[in-house]
Amino acid sequence: MKPNSGTLVINIMNGGKAEAYEGIYQCTARNERGAAISNNIVIRPSRSPLWTKEKLEPNQVREGDSLVLHCRPPVGLPPPIIFWMDNAFQRLPQSERVSQGLNGDLYFSNVQPEDTREDYICYARFNHTQTIQQKQPISVKVLSTKPVTERQPVLLTPTGSTSNKVELRGNVLLLECIAAGLPTPVIRWIKEGGELPANRTFFENFKKTLKIIDVSEADSGNYKCIARNILGSTHHVISVTVKAAPYWITAPRNLVLSPGEDGMLICRANGNPKPHISWLTNGVPIAIAPEDPSRKVDGDTIIFSDVQERSSAVYQCNASNEYGYLLANAFVNVLAEPPRILTPASKLYQVIANTPALLDCAYFGSPKPEIEWFKGVKGSILRGNEYVFHDNGTLEIPVAQKDSTGTYTCVARNKLGKIQNEVQLEVKDPTMIIKQPEYKVIQRAGQVSFECTIKHDPTLIPTVIWLKDNGELPDDERFLVGKDNLTIMNVTDKDDGTYTCIINTTLDSVSASAVLTVVAAPPTPAIIYARPNPPFDLELTGQLERSIELSWIPGDENNSPITNFVIEYEDGLHEPGVWHYQTEVPGTQTTVQLKLSPYVNYSFRVIAVNEIGRSQPSEPSEQYLTKAANPDENPSNVQGIGSEPDNLVITWESLKGFQSNGPGLQYKVSWRQKDFDDEWTSVIVANVSKYIVSGTPTFVPYEIKVQALNDLGYAPEPSEVIGHSGEDLPMVAPSNVQVHVLNSTLAKVHWDPVPLKTVRGHLQGYKVYYWKVQSLSRRSRRHVEKKILTFRGNKTFGMLPGLEPYSSYKLNVRVVNGKGEGPASPDKVFKTPEGVPSSPSFLKITNPTLDSLTLEWGSPTHPNGVLTSYILKFQPINNTHELGPLVEIRIPANESSLILKNLNYSTRYKFYFNAQTSVGSGSQITEEAVTIMDEGKMAGILRPAVGAGKAMASRQVDIATQGWFIGLMCAVALLILILLIVCFIRRNKGGKYPVKEKEDAHADPEIQPMKEDDGTFGEYSDAEDHKPLKKGSRTPSDRTVKKEDSDDSLVDYGEGVNGQFNEDGSFIGQYSGKKEKEPVEGNESSEAPSPVNAMNSFV
Repeated sequence: MKPNSGTLVINIMNGGKAEAYEGIYQCTARNERGAAISNNIVIRPSRSPLWTKEKLEPNQVREGDSLVLHCRPPVGLPPPIIFWMDNAFQRLPQSERVSQGLNGDLYFSNVQPEDTREDYICYARFNHTQTIQQKQPISVKVLSTKPVTERQPVLLTPTGSTSNKVELRGNVLLLECIAAGLPTPVIRWIKEGGELPANRTFFENFKKTLKIIDVSEADSGNYKCIARNILGSTHHVISVTVKAAPYWITAPRNLVLSPGEDGMLICRANGNPKPHISWLTNGVPIAIAPEDPSRKVDGDTIIFSDVQERSSAVYQCNASNEYGYLLANAFVNVLAEPPRILTPASKLYQVIANTPALLDCAYFGSPKPEIEWFKGVKGSILRGNEYVFHDNGTLEIPVAQKDSTGTYTCVARNKLGKIQNEVQLEVKDPTMIIKQPEYKVIQRAGQVSFECTIKHDPTLIPTVIWLKDNGELPDDERFLVGKDNLTIMNVTDKDDGTYTCIINTTLDSVSASAVLTVVAAPPTPAIIYARPNPPFDLELTGQLERSIELSWIPGDENNSPITNFVIEYEDGLHEPGVWHYQTEVPGTQTTVQLKLSPYVNYSFRVIAVNEIGRSQPSEPSEQYLTKAANPDENPSNVQGIGSEPDNLVITWESLKGFQSNGPGLQYKVSWRQKDFDDEWTSVIVANVSKYIVSGTPTFVPYEIKVQALNDLGYAPEPSEVIGHSGEDLPMVAPSNVQVHVLNSTLAKVHWDPVPLKTVRGHLQGYKVYYWKVQSLSRRSRRHVEKKILTFRGNKTFGMLPGLEPYSSYKLNVRVVNGKGEGPASPDKVFKTPEGVPSSPSFLKITNPTLDSLTLEWGSPTHPNGVLTSYILKFQPINNTHELGPLVEIRIPANESSLILKNLNYSTRYKFYFNAQTSVGSGSQITEEAVTIMDEGKMAGILRPAVGAGKAMASRQVDIATQGWFIGLMCAVALLILILLIVCFIRRNKGGKYPVKEKEDAHADPEIQPMKEDDGTFGEYSDAEDHKPLKKGSRTPSDRTVKKEDSDDSLVDYGEGVNGQFNEDGSFIGQYSGKKEKEPVEGNESSEAPSPVNAMNSFV
C-alpha cells in the first residue's frame, strides 16, 4: 500500500502469477470517530484459452439450402470478439443472406454457387491479452441443382415459437432472429401491445438484431420477429423480462446532531427483485455492534433519540439482490458547538435601484442556529413580504430601493450561545442615456458626429465604448472618440454602417445605436483624374518572430482619393524576384501589422489604388529574415492508389517554398490497413511527393497520413485519408446471362452482377462482346467482326442495337475495373427473326421484240429471311407521259428471269420489282423499256386492250403503201429537220444544256414512293418542262440500266416522240428527265403508235 494513501498496488511485472491475487478486496478507513468501508472490488485474471482441437468435415450443401457454420470459441475472460475471415485475412462480406449471429456462428439463409470456398475461418480476439485465436478452416461446397427450389422462411435461431430473455435495467437489450428461405427472407420487429421505444431502438445486422439501449422495467414484454418472403412468413415471440440491480431512491446522508437531539438516517433503494436493506456501523453488522440506547433500526431507517457524544459513528447501508448491491457511508456526528458566522464582517454590497439585493450570512453551529435579520443598530427584526429568508441564512430584498441603503445585522443563536454580524448595503442610481445617437446621412468626404450623453450615479465611474456593426471601430485616425460623442472625419463609403455606444459601470450597462448612410458628393467641375503616385519611404519596425510593422508615406492622390493600399512581399531565400500578394489596408491607413512565416527573407513593397487604377510599386523595403520553426501545415492532396496488385502508391503535393518553415524539409509517411491493423507503419522520406508500399494485399483500404517535418521538428498531426492498394483483374465472369430478342434488329441482354469481392478493384461497369456467326438464309460464314458495348456502373442489362435480321449471333459479358477486364462469361447464342429483304441486286431488260421483253434479276444482297416470292408490277406510258393500267405478277422465289409476252409493240413500259419474305415486301427497283416497231407493212392500228396480265395488238390495214401517208411522212420529216437545225443553233449559242439524270435503279428502300400500307402507286406526271439538251451516253448494248447513267431524250422537246432508234431499229434512248412518281392503277389504255411516231424513228 502506498504511504500516506489508501491505494493498494499489486505488481506482477517482476514475477508472480496473476491467479495468486484473484479474489474480493475491500478498503476500510478508520479513526477515533468511526470506520468507513469501500465497495467490494473483484480482481480476476484475464484468460485467452486455445481452441480445442477438432476434426472438421467438409460441408456439402445443395444450392438454395440453408447452412450454419459453428464457431464455438473458447470461453475467455472477458469474452472474445468473434469475426470471420479468409486465408488472405480479408473479412468475409455479409449481407441479408449471409450474416454472423450474436453467438459467433455464420448463418446462410440460402447458399449460392459463389459461397463455395475452403477458407471459412472463425477468429476470436481477446482484447485484454491482445491475442487472436484461429479456428481450423471450414470447407463449403455448393452443389448446383437446376431448377433451384424456392422455400418459405424457417427460423434458424432462435428455435421454436417462443423463448425468454432476461436483461438488467440500464443495460443494452439485444434480440436476434435469423431465418432461412429462398428468396432471402426480410426480418421485421414489433412489440406486442405497444410500440418500440423511440430514440432508443436500433436495428443491426441487416435488421436481424433488435437493439434497445438503456432498458427499463417499461421495456418488459413480448417482442415478435417476423421473417417473410414471397412464399410466406414465420415468426418467433421473445418474452423479455427486465430485472434491476439495486439503485438508490434515497441514499443516507451525513447527519450532524447536538447532544440530546433526535434525528434519522434513511436508506431507500429499489430493484427487481426488491433489494434487502442491511445496516452496519463502523464496518460491523449492526446486529453484533456495540449497543447504543439512542439508536433504533426500523427497516430502511435508523431513528436516533436523545443522542450523546458517544453516539458518533459511521453507518453503512447495504442494499442487495441477486443482481448486485449498493453500499453507502453516512457519518453521524454528535457535536456541541456554539454558533459561528462565516461571512466577513462589515461586507459591502452594492446594487442598482429596482434590482434584487442578496445579503449573505453563512453560519455553522450545533444544534443548528436560528437566523434573524435586523436593519440598523437598534432596528426591529425584519419580517414581511418585502423580504425573503433563505435556509442558508441569506437575506433577499427582491426590489431594492434607494431607502434600502443601510446597515443590516445578522444574528445566529442556539442553546450554546449567539453571535451577530453587520453588512452594508448601498443602492445606486441606474445609468441612463439622456441623448442617444441619431440616424445620419452624410456626403462622401464630409464630417459626421454622433452624440451619446449619459446620466449616472456620481459614485460610479462609467466607461464609454463605441462599436461599428457590433465590432471594434476601425484603427483609423479619422475616428475621434470624445467624452460624449464620436466624430468621423473625411467620410468614405466604407464608413456606412451601424454605430453603437455602450456605457459600462461596475454594476450595470446600457447602449444605444444609430445608422450612418454615406452618399456621393454633388457634381464638381471637371478635374483631371489619374492613378496615384507610388508610396515612398517604407520603414520596418517592431520586428518579431511572426510579425512586423510596415509604415510608408502615400504619394500624390492625383485628384482621386486613395481607396486602399496593396502590400506585396518577396521571398529572397526561396523565390527571389517573385512578388506575392500579402494583404491590403484602407487608403486612410499608412501602417500595418504583417503576419510573417518562419525561415523567409522578406522584402515588402506598397501599391496605392484609387478609382482610376493602381500606382507603380514603391521601392522595396529593407530585407528581414525570420527564424526557422516547425512546419505549420502538412502536405495537401494526399492520395493512395496502387499501380500494381501488390503495392500502394502514396502521393501528395509537396509544401511550397516558405511553407517548410525551415531547412531539412522531409515527410513522415504512415499507413495501416483499415479495420485490420491497429498500429501504424511509418517511414521518413526526403522532400519528394511519392512513396510506394510493396507487398500489400490486392485492393484493400488503407488509412494514410503524411506529416511534414524539418530540422526543428514536426508539423501538427495530419488528418487521415483513405486509399486503396492496387487493383487486379476481376476473378469471375458475370453469370446467368440471358438474351431477349425484341425484334429483328434489337435485343436486350441481362446478367447477374458479380460479387464485389471478386471485382478486386473499383467497379467501372460491364462490357458486352457480340458478333454475327452466320446468316440463316445463306448458311455461309464470314470474317467475325466483334462489336463491344460498355455499360457503366453496376448495371445488369443492356440493349444491343443494329443487329442483322435472320442471323445467328454469339455474345459474352465481362466485368471491368480500373485494371482491365475479367474473364468472359460462356458464349450465349441467340438468333434474330426474319425481316423484310433489301431490293433485288439488279434488274436487266433484254431482247425487246414486237410484243415481248425478257427480264433478268439478281436476288437481294440482304434477304433478311427466306424469300417467298418476287412481285413484278408494270404499266404502259403513252405519248403524253400518262400511265396506263397497272399489272401485277407474283413470281416464285427460285426464278431469276421472266419473258413477258403479249405486249404492245413500240410501247414504253415502266417496271417495279421487289422481293418478299414472310414478314413483308422489301424495297423495290424500277426500270423502263420499249418494245420495237413492227418491221412489216403498217396497216390501220386499233387501240389495244390490256388486261389480265397480257398485252394484245390487232392490225387491220397496212397504210404504209397509201400515198397520203407517204406525203404526210415527208412533211413531218421536214418539220423534224427544221427543229433539229433550230436546236443546233441554240446549242452553239448556249453551250451544254443539263437534263435531269436518271433515277437510281437501286433507290434507298426508305424513300421508295411505294405506299406499303395499301399497295397503290402515286400518279405519274412531268415535274419539269422545257429543259435544254445535254449530251448523254448511249445505253449499253445489253440494255442493262446502271446507276448514275444519263441519256439524251427529245421527248421533252419534240411533239410526243417516245424514243429513238438507230439504223437497225434497236432502242437507244430512254425515258428520262422526269421526277419518278408511283404508278396508279387505272382503266386508261395506251395509245397505239401514230404515223408521226413511226416516222420519227427514221429521222
